[in-house]
Amino acid sequence: MAPPPISNTIRRLRFDHGEMTQQELADRIGMTRQTIAAIEQNKYSPSLEAAFRIAEVFGVEIGDVFQWKKAVSG
Repeated sequence: MAPPPISNTIRRLRFDHGEMTQQELADRIGMTRQTIAAIEQNKYSPSLEAAFRIAEVFGVEIGDVFQWKKAVSG
């Protein structure tokens, strides 16, 4: 199975912002801690709205949180 095309820096951002817990981030954006964990582990891609809310919590642009890896065609 190929890795997902979207990666993220949420874990690093949480630690850069006072070691914020997954639960604290989840509470601030109206999601569950389990969803945050799945996003961090690249098992789930958030909606565009949720992605913007996450970026807003950290005061960064959405591209600083999420990166899209273009598929290489063979």
